[in-house]
Amino acid sequence: MTSPTPDALLGPADIRELAGALGVRPTKQRGQNFVIDANTVRRIVRTAEVRPDDVVVEVGPGLGSLTLALLEAADRVVAVEIDDVLAGALPSTVAARMPERAERFALVHSDAMHVRELPGPPPTALVANLPYNVAVPVLLHMLETFPTIERTLVMVQAEVADRLAAPPGSKVYGVPSVKANWYADVKRAGAIGRNVFWPAPNVDSGLVSLTRRAEPLKTSATRREVFAVVDAAFAQRRKTLRAALAGWAGSAPAAEAALVAAGVSPQARGESLTVEEFARIAETRIAETRATDSAPDHRAPDHRAPDNEESTQP
Repeated sequence: MTSPTPDALLGPADIRELAGALGVRPTKQRGQNFVIDANTVRRIVRTAEVRPDDVVVEVGPGLGSLTLALLEAADRVVAVEIDDVLAGALPSTVAARMPERAERFALVHSDAMHVRELPGPPPTALVANLPYNVAVPVLLHMLETFPTIERTLVMVQAEVADRLAAPPGSKVYGVPSVKANWYADVKRAGAIGRNVFWPAPNVDSGLVSLTRRAEPLKTSATRREVFAVVDAAFAQRRKTLRAALAGWAGSAPAAEAALVAAGVSPQARGESLTVEEFARIAETRIAETRATDSAPDHRAPDHRAPDNEESTQP
């Protein structure tokens, strides 16, 4: 495999020149902040532990800073870009700066939230500088849609990084923390300074590493059923679970019964529970539904004529 030339990656001048030629100005609407530092993107690739046999999917490649660094290390890179101009220009940038790797690159021009399949072999890694305004939904969608993704490293707003990696009991532990942990072991993997972006954001950035669970969480509940409990628990996070889950369970007493059956204190709050405990709570609903469905019907038979038949009564 031929090594790329030393100047293949994009520097500050390259980024501004390329953006100027395309008439591109980063927009807040799409959370665009382009990385302009080659050392930073190489650091991201190292931290992601990208291997020569990896098929990496990148979301929001922008002008291609991280894309080129990924192509240096991976077997193949598939980039998902929603912006028309950026999507149109990226293949040309790759071909011009790294022609020896151009055949290892593929572009999907789409909203990442709508992507259900990718060209080529299944992805083994996700590495991305995610747009801050959609970071969590995109991350969860990709993990759900592509179960072959074993390792993930995303750069997100520092506050979001803290939430994703927070353990139970933390003040910032919440819906993103639990849902990410459904799929993977999650940890903070470093901080990124503001001066490596153009334009420089008004917030700090952080790296989050996610390693897919070797085995899926053992539960009879579906992901949707577990996430419904999580959403309900944190919708009113200051309330006890007995109160917060009343709507989900049908009543506060029903919520208490479900919690007790799951071995969870009704006075606990969502921020203290692990994803395994949320799964056990969801399982109680399944058990209750099965018990209801299998219970004999002792109601008196209805001898009235069906609606589609004429009555024989005079």
